[in-house]
Amino acid sequence: MVMNKIDLTTKKILITGAHGFLGSHLVNNLIQKRGVNKDNLFLPTAKELDLRLWENCQKAVDGQDIVIHLAAKVGGIGLNKEKPGELFYDNAIMGIQLIEASRQADVSKFVTIGTICAYPKFCSVPFREEDIWSGYPEETNAPYGVAKKALLVQSQAYRDQYDFNSIYLLPVNLYGPGDNFDLESSHVIPALIRKIAEAKRDKKEYIEVWGTGKATREFLFVEDAVEGIVLATESYNKSEPVNLGSGMEISIKDLVELISELMDFRGEIRWDETKPDGQPRRMLDVSRAEKEFGFRAKVDFREGLKKTIAWYLSNF
Repeated sequence: MVMNKIDLTTKKILITGAHGFLGSHLVNNLIQKRGVNKDNLFLPTAKELDLRLWENCQKAVDGQDIVIHLAAKVGGIGLNKEKPGELFYDNAIMGIQLIEASRQADVSKFVTIGTICAYPKFCSVPFREEDIWSGYPEETNAPYGVAKKALLVQSQAYRDQYDFNSIYLLPVNLYGPGDNFDLESSHVIPALIRKIAEAKRDKKEYIEVWGTGKATREFLFVEDAVEGIVLATESYNKSEPVNLGSGMEISIKDLVELISELMDFRGEIRWDETKPDGQPRRMLDVSRAEKEFGFRAKVDFREGLKKTIAWYLSNF
């Protein structure tokens, strides 16, 4: 593994989605921890290069050694229910074209960031990578999950036919400083932090939370996630997908109670059971990442939540 490690400081690297939550942390990791010169990073915004257009994918990959594809249209259950067509098309077309453009441009390595939403709705816990095809994804996020899963098929097919070095990573739900706190499109942790902060500010005696609280989720601190991505970029060169997670599981009910405790919110939690829970359980088997490229999550969940809450309170 060490013998084949790529020295990223010598490479030209395209990062799509570099200005988003995950992307900004990835850029910081590469510059501050890996010593990559910012001039070697190509970090186009969606406005500069709309990757749904083929010619923009060609421009993006021109002259690049490595492509790390983070760009995605993504959101919580609400956005997935409202815009399933957009979520399918935009995510599929961006990835499919970018992989093909990279192949044509002789990019030496392509890193696709997939999604936990690709796993079947009813999947044995912990989710193992080989279980990804054992059923259909949870309905509310299936269009997004299937679009991203198609890129796994493409990645493997291109390795088989063209010997194209493409890898596929499956991160669990991420959280941390700089997350998306827009209630229309955010995931559960930032949504809860914002709801509780606003309830305290407005002296409300309760918050409303979707679902029953029974569903479980696993969360990975964003700085852990980018370390896993970088380690895989440096050292992993196989077609099998790899989970990136923390190996923990917590119910939404327990999560709400924990964030309430950390934010000193004593109000009532009102569960809107007319709203969906989403996938019943989520927890990954994270052994392959440790075996293949030495990744193990380090940030304690409670400490990660404290950092995320502190960031929100100092920025909003």
